[in-house]
Amino acid sequence: MAAPVKLIIWQEKTEARHPLSTAPLLNLSIQNSVLLQGDQYDYGEVFGSLPVEQVAVLYPLREGQAVTEQQKRDIRALLIIDGTWRKTRKLMLQNPWLQQLPFIRLQPQTTSRYTIRTSPHEFGLSTIEAGVAALNWLSGGDEFDRVLAVLDRLVDIQLSHGHKGGK
Repeated sequence: MAAPVKLIIWQEKTEARHPLSTAPLLNLSIQNSVLLQGDQYDYGEVFGSLPVEQVAVLYPLREGQAVTEQQKRDIRALLIIDGTWRKTRKLMLQNPWLQQLPFIRLQPQTTSRYTIRTSPHEFGLSTIEAGVAALNWLSGGDEFDRVLAVLDRLVDIQLSHGHKGGK
């Protein structure tokens, strides 16, 4: 399935070793996506020559410029940072240029379907769920919801093999 923007998933290096990470599932589900794994990159390595006004990071920054409904049509690349909350905050500190990017902050109304891992936040989402929500918002529809079938299948398989669930 093709996204309306280039999707870049930056996976923290220890999260890349986690067998139940959803970042690779999102990468395989979206045609024009890239999966980066590591701790430090510079803007050019991630976005090339795209101007900052055409990129957004999916992260709940407290300060900076949130992408508005009007601005979202100018976005050409979306960066999703994958890892635990603690590790993604560390990536943000190690790469301060990330804090200067326009950001998308999700406000989920339902709990995560990814019941085999936990989140310290009531409405914390897995990377695949957050990516789907952001792509739906950018496209103005819900066509990316079908990507979540992959997550549902992963959860079903794990639970059928005795996984107790994380919640």
